[in-house]
Amino acid sequence: MPDIMIIDDDAHISEMLSESLKNEGYTVSAAYSGTEALLLLSGSKPDIILLDLMLPGLSGEELLPKIKDIPVIVVSAKADVTDKVELLLNGAADYITKPFNMQELLARIAVQLRKKNTSPSVISFGNITLYADTLTVKLGESDIHLTRTECAILKLLMQNPNSPVGKTTILEKISYDTPDCTERSLKQHISNIRHKLQAADGHDYIEAVYGIGFKMKS
Repeated sequence: MPDIMIIDDDAHISEMLSESLKNEGYTVSAAYSGTEALLLLSGSKPDIILLDLMLPGLSGEELLPKIKDIPVIVVSAKADVTDKVELLLNGAADYITKPFNMQELLARIAVQLRKKNTSPSVISFGNITLYADTLTVKLGESDIHLTRTECAILKLLMQNPNSPVGKTTILEKISYDTPDCTERSLKQHISNIRHKLQAADGHDYIEAVYGIGFKMKS
C-alpha cells in the first residue's frame, strides 16, 4: 500500500491524520520537525508527504525545496493566496488549508497517487533531469526552478525527444494541469524554458520546427 509521511509538530493532528489514513489502508510514518523529516527522508521515500509549514528546526518552506521526486501536499493554517501561489510555484503538488475536511484531503491524496502512477515524475534527456513533482531541473551542477506551466511543457517535449510536438498538441496535453497556457502565451513559455536551460550550461536544448511546433535537441 502507498506510504504517506506526515510532517507536523502538532501531535494531536498527526495522530488524527495517521489513524484516518491507516483506516484507508495506507502505511503511515510521521515526523514532528523539519530536521527530523529530513533525517527520515535520507533513508526512506514515501509516496506522498503531508507538510505543515510552522515546524521547529527547518520550517516547511525551507524543507520543501529539499524534497525531490515526492508529491507534497501542504497542510497549513496559512490561508493567504500569495502564500499558496508561492508554495505551488516552488514545488508543492497541492495545498489544503486547516481546518480541513478529511474526505477532501483523502480525495486530494488519491489524485496525487493517480498522477504518480500514470505519469513518470523523473525524466531524463541527455544532461537534463526533470523532477516533475518538484518543478525542478537538474542540469550539471545547477538546480533550475520552473513554473508549473514550464514544467508541463518541458515534460511533454522530453517524453517525445525524437519528434516535434505540435503547438495544438502541447496545449491539449497540458490543459488539465495548466489551463492558463494559451496559444499566444505558449511561445513566451518556451522562450522562458530555453533561457533557463541555456543559462545553466550555454546550450540551447529546444528547437522550433517551422510550421509544426517544438522538439528537444542534443
